[in-house]
Amino acid sequence: MKVSLFITCLCDTITPEVGKDTVELLERFGCEVEFPEGQTCCGQPAYNSGYVKEAKQAMKQMIQAFEASEYVVGPSGSCVHMLREYSKVFHDDQEWKERAEDLYEKTYELTQFLVDVLGVRDVGSTFQGTATYHPSCHMTRLLGVKDAPKILLENVKGLEIIDLPLKEDCCGFGGTFAVKNAAISGQMVQEKSQHIKETKAQYLIGGDMGCLMNMGGRLRRNDQDVKVLHIAQVLNSQ
Repeated sequence: MKVSLFITCLCDTITPEVGKDTVELLERFGCEVEFPEGQTCCGQPAYNSGYVKEAKQAMKQMIQAFEASEYVVGPSGSCVHMLREYSKVFHDDQEWKERAEDLYEKTYELTQFLVDVLGVRDVGSTFQGTATYHPSCHMTRLLGVKDAPKILLENVKGLEIIDLPLKEDCCGFGGTFAVKNAAISGQMVQEKSQHIKETKAQYLIGGDMGCLMNMGGRLRRNDQDVKVLHIAQVLNSQ
């Protein structure tokens, strides 16, 4: 099975180790992973800010970059959801709409791909400690990936998962929302950090780097001794 890695901007520029863990996980289960160098930003920041015309240029580039791919897998529910939205964005352009629909059919978030496509429930990883999991908004509410991360984490040997109070609450990131509505965003992430504190967990795990960066920054400013990890880092731990 050939898989094209959709690295996402944050993983590419800030947390490349997450991309490395993603590749190693996929290869562990027999996938041949390639990296189309033509890929760029999925266009979500521009699109969500109202710059649709500009966003379409990035979207067309992404469609072309992955056109020959058998599967496209990324370590971000939010960015993967944006790729799956392309067909709606190009609803009035039949050619690009059809090409976007083809991309939709073969694009998956990492845990979704492991569980739903490869049929994996236990990746054979070991991780000692207590952790709580934050189900990011785009990944759960828009992409619909809710069970896959839980299934995989429950089978990690040595890991104790503690339920996060009010886990469905947004962390306040929301991409450009955190910039446009800084005061509200700040209060939201402060509340989230309090809920994390209540779990007394050693680790905070999530599937979207934007949310993890946001919560991690607040935890550090609050002097909360909680280490933030992307789920790929935990699943690839031995």
